Amino acid sequence: MYLFYGLEQFLIEEKIKKIIEENKINDINIIRYDLENTKIEDILEDSSSISLFGDKKLIIVDNAYIFTGTTNKKLLEQNTSILEKYLQNSHFDNILIFNINKEKLDERKKIVKLIKEKGIVKEFNKVNNINDYIKNMFNEYKISDKNIKLLLDRVGYDLNNLKSNIEKIKIYKDNELTITEEDIINLTIKNIDTDFFNLIENIVANNKEKALESYSEIIKLGEEPIKIIIVLANKFRLIYQAKNLYKKGYSERDISSLLGANYYAIRKSLEIGRNYDNNILLKILKQLADLDIDIKNGKIDKYIGLELFIIKL
Repeated sequence: MYLFYGLEQFLIEEKIKKIIEENKINDINIIRYDLENTKIEDILEDSSSISLFGDKKLIIVDNAYIFTGTTNKKLLEQNTSILEKYLQNSHFDNILIFNINKEKLDERKKIVKLIKEKGIVKEFNKVNNINDYIKNMFNEYKISDKNIKLLLDRVGYDLNNLKSNIEKIKIYKDNELTITEEDIINLTIKNIDTDFFNLIENIVANNKEKALESYSEIIKLGEEPIKIIIVLANKFRLIYQAKNLYKKGYSERDISSLLGANYYAIRKSLEIGRNYDNNILLKILKQLADLDIDIKNGKIDKYIGLELFIIKL
């Protein structure tokens, strides 16, 4: 019996794959449920039954909200006492994995204490050392820390995206085991979001020279100043919204769901938001709106206008 929780769903899925491989579970014996639309008693009944093929079954239960503080009237009311009785039986013929994409569990709940005692509970909130993790992804291929930074600068920190880019590089390199700067530049597509957040971070740090460099890099990628203004406004608006929702007690994953934004963008927005007062964020949004109007009305050149905005902040 397992309970996996955390914001890094990619890592949870990787761990599940590893369990499947280690136990040599056939695809036909893997069953997946969603606790948001399935009663716990139905899942446990399946988990207690023997596979038709005589092999061990692996049952995965997604959205296992019963282990968290989530309260939502739309969710099914689950009878956790049935699971408590099930957990008291120390012998499990099949493998049962609960997983929940939440930052933390509700440690006050009896069911959480019990599964920690009887099962295996593991947190997947972040990669402790991203450089080591990337090196492991590359397996026998050699990559320097400098080139890892370049890779992250180009494709961002999304683990799914990182994995797909790393696999592409490995396929291209074949038997050449050293990953070079040229490989990364030639085989990856630069994530424009990374450049925009670099621009914002340099603005936040009041590093105008670096901010102008970031702006120049975005222009080189063919982005129009008007589009940059719109994207900057959207990013600062996201920072403002995420910051205020976090203050109200929402988790990073909840904010991501509410705002319909990528989880990594929310995490980055909250990091940046710590350096800004709400009034300053609103002032910046107003300045960007005014700049947009001035450019469209021909009052200022679009390139000069955006440079002046960065310099004056």
